[in-house]
Order: sequence, then structure tokens, then C-alpha cells
Amino acid sequence: MMIPCWIEDGSPIDDPLGYGERAVTWLRRLKHPKNPAPGHPFQLDPWQERIVRRMYGPRHEDGSRVVRRVVLLLPRGNRKTSLCGAITLLHLMGPERLPGSLTVSAASAHEQAMELFNEVAMIVQADGRLRKHLSVREYVSRIAFGSERSRYVAVASDGKVQHGKTPNVVIADELHAWEGRAGMRQWEALDSALVKVPGTLMIVASTSGRGQENLAWKTVEYAIKVQKGEIDDPATLPVIFMAEPEDDWTDEALWRAVNPGLVHGYPDLAAFRDKAAKAAHSPFERDSFLQFNLNRWLDTSTSPFVEMPVYDEGAHEVDLEDMEARQVPCWLGVDLSKNEDLTVVVVCWRDGDAYLVHPWFFCPEMNLRARGERHGVDYVAWAEAGFITPTPGNVVDLRSVEDCVREACARFAVREIAFDPTYARSMMADLSDDGFPAVEFRQGWVSMAPAVKELERVIVGRAMRHGGNPVLRWNFANVQIETDKAGNRAMHKGKSGNKIDGAVATAMAVARAAAGAVQFITDEPWFTDEMFSAV
Repeated sequence: MMIPCWIEDGSPIDDPLGYGERAVTWLRRLKHPKNPAPGHPFQLDPWQERIVRRMYGPRHEDGSRVVRRVVLLLPRGNRKTSLCGAITLLHLMGPERLPGSLTVSAASAHEQAMELFNEVAMIVQADGRLRKHLSVREYVSRIAFGSERSRYVAVASDGKVQHGKTPNVVIADELHAWEGRAGMRQWEALDSALVKVPGTLMIVASTSGRGQENLAWKTVEYAIKVQKGEIDDPATLPVIFMAEPEDDWTDEALWRAVNPGLVHGYPDLAAFRDKAAKAAHSPFERDSFLQFNLNRWLDTSTSPFVEMPVYDEGAHEVDLEDMEARQVPCWLGVDLSKNEDLTVVVVCWRDGDAYLVHPWFFCPEMNLRARGERHGVDYVAWAEAGFITPTPGNVVDLRSVEDCVREACARFAVREIAFDPTYARSMMADLSDDGFPAVEFRQGWVSMAPAVKELERVIVGRAMRHGGNPVLRWNFANVQIETDKAGNRAMHKGKSGNKIDGAVATAMAVARAAAGAVQFITDEPWFTDEMFSAV
């Protein structure tokens, strides 16, 4: 599990100017109408107090705040909305306020954006001291402190993007739900605006999400490295409570460790136990429990092919020059798209007991950014890093793909080039005419079921090395597994429609590598004639 040790260890928190103490004292004077205690005091529990002190206590010599970014990752029910609401008021009317300042809270949709706004409005409207100075305008999701012209607004990425604003504080709510082009543009607008004025603050307050090729994971991944001490960045304060894959999700000690509010009565322990009991008998309930109640970051797929942490163990370098020099036998799997998106060539070497995999991805150059945003990933960054080859025009240039195949055959000891013939008849004929070993590998149940089974065996057996290619990883994370009545399994995209081409081509290449090795040793074909046929 991952928890910030400083929350509970009682270690001193730097506060040279007393600003941390000042913030805590002011927050404790607030009221919260939902607190049944006499006088309805705002409940700032010790773990929350430590966060506030770490945010506002440490200062540079000029008095400016050290912390400029907070990544607050908590399971549901730990009152992060209340804490963010109190922090909003701290900047709107409290001791952290600045004349004319702007605090913005942003979410993926209007309904989500209103949750924090309604929390702040409820605190204001229930306290006469605040009502006297703050005006709440629900119809525009705005609260203003008129005498100093400071204001707070709530926005959503499904509305107008906030370009041109100059916020002092941005609270990004449930960042894991900021999907697609709209979410990315909202983030870019707000994040880039924070450089306009000094002393700005970004707070990312979220539960865990799914998949690793998205905005939220990149933000959380960086914060995790800071929390682990792998990156030294005093300006970033990670507050990450997260269960990890190796943790026993049924252990109540784990529940308490990653839910700091449990010891104070929230979330409800009885409800926790009830949900855990359901999770024991339902994969859907278990995923929900892991993601939202234990804050474990999950794979994209709701019916994953393999556990991605297991897949990630194969992220060791694949040395292409070594494979070329030693002329290790290899097999190619080629998955041609309908020309408008990803096409992939995957090579698999069988080197002893290891399967070494390397992909080449192709995508039309025109509207490359929009194509990636449609799937919630950054094709442009991948292209700049060399993980995708953009081809001219609005469709994949199959000549570039064929050149890649021919170059691979010239460099490496290629035994077979496996194609699904659906879109590949012309390319296969051209290659065969020139003596290249192009063969059919149909992507139906009969051929793919044993290929999927073989690929799973290789990955689970920690026998595959893939170099950590991010596009290939994204494809594997998108795979949904479909099972027929006979228990055969095949890959499909599921409702998301995200790309799995690299995983399919890898299954083809690995299956043919396994079959080729068996045939080389025993002279017996691994596939039957019905499964596999040469062109």
C-alpha cells in the first residue's frame, strides 16, 4: 500500500512564519451544518490538519509558499470535498485571500462541478458571519467577496473552456474522469494560466482511475515518485492513499490504512464490510471496491486479458542490434487497420525460453492530435518519441507498412509474416511474389483462441520482454476478453472502442513463434490445417 508516512508519524512540520497555524486556526472557526455536534463546528481531523499545515507552513525566505501543487488522492467517503471546500474559503475570505483573486474549481461535468460549489455554498449560507460578506450566485456557480473583489467559480470541461482567466487557485476535482479532448483542453487552459501571477496553487483532488495513458495517471504517477522520494520536488505535495496490486484487499488493516477517515467514523465501516462481502462474489463489485473504496488504480479493461502489473514485469529492453547480429529466428504479426487509424507490425523472437517482442505502429498524419484525443491518449507525443510513425494523408500509407515488413526481413531472420487476410490480400500477394514468407492467420475463434491462450501463458510465465513500449501497453490495457460456450477466448475492444491492434498482432507473432519453435524441434505443426494456411 501507499500512504504518506508524515500524516501519522508526528514529525515536525516547518512553519517559520506561523502561516500553517494561522490556516488551521481559521478553519477551526468555520461551521458545517451537517456536523451534529453543538454549534456545528467544522470537523478538521488530525490527518486533515497535517495536510493543511504542510500546504501553508513551509515558506521561502521571501515569505512565499513552498507548496504550489497538491495531489490529494483519497478513496471515496473520506471527505475530500469538505476539505477542498474549506480550503476554497481560506483563499476566498480567510487569511490566504488576495484582493481581486480568483479561485476556480473544475470537474469533468456540470453535475460533478456543482458538488464542491454546493459544499462551499452550504457552509456560507449556514454561517451568518460568512453570509454578511459573501454573495452566493447559484445560477452562475459563483461566490464573491465584494469588499475585496475576490471570487470563486465552479466550471466543467463539458462547458466553455476557461481560456483568458487568471486564477490564483485551481482545484481539479476527480481528474480521473477528465476524458477526451474537452478534458485535456480544460486542463491545459487552467494549468497554463497558473504561471500568470506569483504564489498560485493547483490542488488535484481525486479518487483513483483506470488505465495509464491518460491525464490523471500522468499527474498521479509524478506525485507517486515524489512521495516515494524518487523525485525531489518541494513544490509538489503528494497526499496519496492507495492500495497496490500485491495488497490483500480483504484485510481490514489495509482498509484503515488507505482510508484515513475510518478511525474517525467515515466512511461507514459496516457499509464497507457489506460491500467487501459482495465483492468476494462479483468481479464487477470487486473492481468497484478496489477502485473507489481502496483507491487502487485499475487497468482500462473491465475484463482484462492479464493483470497489467504482470505485463509490466516484461518491460526490459529489447536489443534489436543484438537480434540482428545473432540472427535469432523471429516471426512477424501484421494487423492492418481500415486505413483511418493504427496499423501495427510486431516481431517476436524466440530466444531460448524468452519471447522478445518489438512493435512498429503507423497512423495517418492528418489530424493526428484529434485521433489520439478521440481515444484519450497523446498520439503526437508518441510520434515525437518515435513510438508511432505518422504517414502522409488521412489514411495509413500501406506502402510504408510494407516497407517496414521488407526492412525487417532484410535485417532479421524472419521465418513467417502472419496476416489476417481481410485487408491484406494485395500486400500478401506482393510479398509472396518476391519470395517473402507471407501466410494467413485469420482473426476468428478457431485461430485466435489458441493464440490468446499461448500469449497468456507466455506473459503469466514472465517469459515475454516487450521493452515497455507505451502504445503497446495501452493496447494491451484496452483488451476485453470474450469467451464462447466452449470456453474459447478471444480479444475484443469492448464498448470503449479503444485500440487493441498491437495486442492482436502480438498474439499472432507469439503464437507463430511458439508454433515455429515446436515445429522446428518436433517437425509437427502446432496449428491444424483449418487454423492456419500458407498463401
